[in-house]
Amino acid sequence: MKIYRTKTGVVVEHEAKFYHSANHEWDQFINRDGLFEKVRHDLDKFDILDQGFRCLEENILPPVGSQEVWAAGVTYFQSKTARVEESKDQGGDNFYNRVYDAERPELFFKATPIRVVGHKAGVRIRQDSSWNVPEPELTLFINSSGNISGFTIGNDMSSRSIEGENPLYLTQAKIYDKSAAIGPCILAADGIDRSKTEIQIKIERGEICVFAGFVSLDQMKRSFEELAGFLFRESSFPTGCFLMTGTGIVPQNDFTLKSGDWIHITIDNIGTLSNFVE
Repeated sequence: MKIYRTKTGVVVEHEAKFYHSANHEWDQFINRDGLFEKVRHDLDKFDILDQGFRCLEENILPPVGSQEVWAAGVTYFQSKTARVEESKDQGGDNFYNRVYDAERPELFFKATPIRVVGHKAGVRIRQDSSWNVPEPELTLFINSSGNISGFTIGNDMSSRSIEGENPLYLTQAKIYDKSAAIGPCILAADGIDRSKTEIQIKIERGEICVFAGFVSLDQMKRSFEELAGFLFRESSFPTGCFLMTGTGIVPQNDFTLKSGDWIHITIDNIGTLSNFVE
């Protein structure tokens, strides 16, 4: 089962059928324990969309109401290797090695809702950065009780030239307008099998694929529950939050995004999040 936030209300996809309701406030709707069980119980109160996904796609909004977006770093070996490489000349490589092996994960604030875009919307690259990449990440939706309710797709846009100058510049490399894309939906938490699920990315420039890659979720070092538990240790989230879980796909060092590129991130069972670079 999947839940979409749209311009006209909530849409639920269940067993190849689409159901619509205009009478739900998004934050209250998703921030419930047993979210998907309650949605299944209430489906008879929704209207059936006869045209299905074709009617839905152009109306999709990011599944973010008032929720903050956070992110985890260095959760894959490939990510650790890339961070060490980009920062070694400035003496920051030792930090990333230590974080990868530490008990405490790297967690950082990523975006307020106003800085988040959804499916088919434009993301940005910083004008003061010379090396910019997308980071495709499985993203958790965690309700205010700290329970993982579902999964979505996240694109953690990153300015590697800025972060590589000094690890203390992380927030400038990560947090800016339209630096996060999330969507297209929230998938029920039982819809992901970590041992079998892949994240795939394809970047198109014109009609040419300039980068493609994939990674399996079983290569992630930390568990979803571990990351969520650390995030909620001393922080509360009244309407829940989203947590990007890190990337295991890193483009080669001579690659950087350009205006007009299309980024397509696909995760098994969730779907595809597509964005163009402004």
